[in-house]
Amino acid sequence: MTGWSKGSELEPQEYAIRRADLIRDAGASGDFNPIHWSDRVATSVGLPGVIAHGMLTMALVGRAVSTWAGGSDAIREFGVRFTKPVIVPDDDEGTVLRVSGVVSQLRDDGTARIDITATNADQKVLGAARAFVRLPA
Repeated sequence: MTGWSKGSELEPQEYAIRRADLIRDAGASGDFNPIHWSDRVATSVGLPGVIAHGMLTMALVGRAVSTWAGGSDAIREFGVRFTKPVIVPDDDEGTVLRVSGVVSQLRDDGTARIDITATNADQKVLGAARAFVRLPA
């Protein structure tokens, strides 16, 4: 993180999300809601298709923050608002979550604020996404 300054753009990160990832996440989280695996159920409740678990989306954004910060132990605060679902098609390619960040503030306590943008299919999927990370000594 050396050399960061206010307005610095961080290296965008991209994460593929496939239906198999949704199955693994369901097993890990215990969230077996069929909107995460059944097109029939997802569309019957008004969704355009199967959606990724919100916590999976947030975890991938957290992975990007950890990458930028040099490790998860540097993350002091992290929060998002879910604004749009990530639709995961039933194919071998899945979809891509793109995460970018801008250093919006350097604070006197040795932390930096990162404003985060997460997009899928060219649409923002999170709002008010930000993290505070510890700057290296």
